[in-house]
Amino acid sequence: MTSRSSRYELALLAVVALVLVWSGISPHDRFTWFLEVAPVLIGVPILLYLWPTLRFTRLVYTLLALHAIILMVGGKYTYAQVPFGFWMQEMFGFARNHYDRIGHFAQGFIPAMLAREVFIRRSPLGGSRWLPFVVVCFCLAFSGFYELIEFWTALAAGEGAQDFLGTQGDVWDTQWDMQMALIGAIVALVTLSGLHDRQLRAMGITR
Repeated sequence: MTSRSSRYELALLAVVALVLVWSGISPHDRFTWFLEVAPVLIGVPILLYLWPTLRFTRLVYTLLALHAIILMVGGKYTYAQVPFGFWMQEMFGFARNHYDRIGHFAQGFIPAMLAREVFIRRSPLGGSRWLPFVVVCFCLAFSGFYELIEFWTALAAGEGAQDFLGTQGDVWDTQWDMQMALIGAIVALVTLSGLHDRQLRAMGITR
């Protein structure tokens, strides 16, 4: 990542690194922080490894950086204690802190564009009408798998995983989380597919 064309991506990487450091300074709960930022700690090295052979569009890199920030803020405070969520709760009269809903909306919205790009560039789905359906199915499956990870973590850690689960007493929290991811994936495809296609064409990639 040293060429002139990579300055934007370097800037995104620097922002993510700074927010990661900030989030790791006296988080609300160190164990929860690690669980929440684990996708960032895993994902960034993978993206750096792929950089020489598979560079994504700036749209995808921007969305991934935004997703990382959402995760790291949630890790800093725990999702149930994020100040922005309390602001929304007071402003709109919500019964709970809904920052986790933002996180799960992003869990569908952002992976949808990443999956779309991978399918276009590395599968026969690029020119297929099945592409949006498969992308939505992937995002819903990913959301369901994440809920299983939360379940397995709760079984292993017991009460130590309560902040990670962040249900806030909502018995339908898991279903809400998956629904928000589903909505996020659909909204991403409806609103960003055109821009995504233009960026892909600028890179010489056509469907």
